[in-house]
Amino acid sequence: MVNTARGGKTVYGASLGILMLETRFPRIPGDIGHAQTWPFPVQYRIVTAATPDRVVQSGADGLLDAFISAGHDLVAQGVDGITTSCGFLVMMQEELSRALPVPVLTSSLMQVEMVNRLLPRCKRAGILTIAASALTTEHLVTARVPAGTPIGTTEGGSEFTSAILGDAPTLDIDAARADNIAAALQLQQANPDLGAIILECTNMSPYAADIRHATGLPVFTIIDAATWFHAGLSPRRYPTA
Repeated sequence: MVNTARGGKTVYGASLGILMLETRFPRIPGDIGHAQTWPFPVQYRIVTAATPDRVVQSGADGLLDAFISAGHDLVAQGVDGITTSCGFLVMMQEELSRALPVPVLTSSLMQVEMVNRLLPRCKRAGILTIAASALTTEHLVTARVPAGTPIGTTEGGSEFTSAILGDAPTLDIDAARADNIAAALQLQQANPDLGAIILECTNMSPYAADIRHATGLPVFTIIDAATWFHAGLSPRRYPTA
């Protein structure tokens, strides 16, 4: 018999819901918005008018109610937890957690505090972001990122930041990969005590293995955080003796 204790579900079997920005740029395997990235089913909900530029460069001004409404839609569809497709949405963490009846993980930035606790005492985590110019102290404080945390960025590269924030209809994957690797290496070279890299941007995840190979450092993405999150929402069953 199906347990209907929660009731009201529309879709079963997809515990994780993802609040998506409204975009047109290509989403490749490894990106949070590519369904085959996930080893389990997910449920998507696009937040109308939440463009990359408006969320990153304009602080998602005026969009909170739209995100809350979309979150309630995902809950009505049956999800047990919600994440988002932009690390800058950490600014909505407290509001979404208060407004929605399920756990919420807004940003990869929330991993920094935990990763620091994993590293040797002489090492610290750094952040690679799509737009350091837009990543404010308020974002970092809200995510509980320690003051002075090293920050690198793909701004100034040939493809990645301009294509994603400009919401371009095409993406040169090789150039985007090169931008991410170059930015990670620059971050590492400027900070000899760097022990790990957290990728703020959810669109950086496809290049995590390349960054790991180039730097030799552990690399943590929103996919890693959301997969851990999902493990709590839908724990694995083991055969009993």
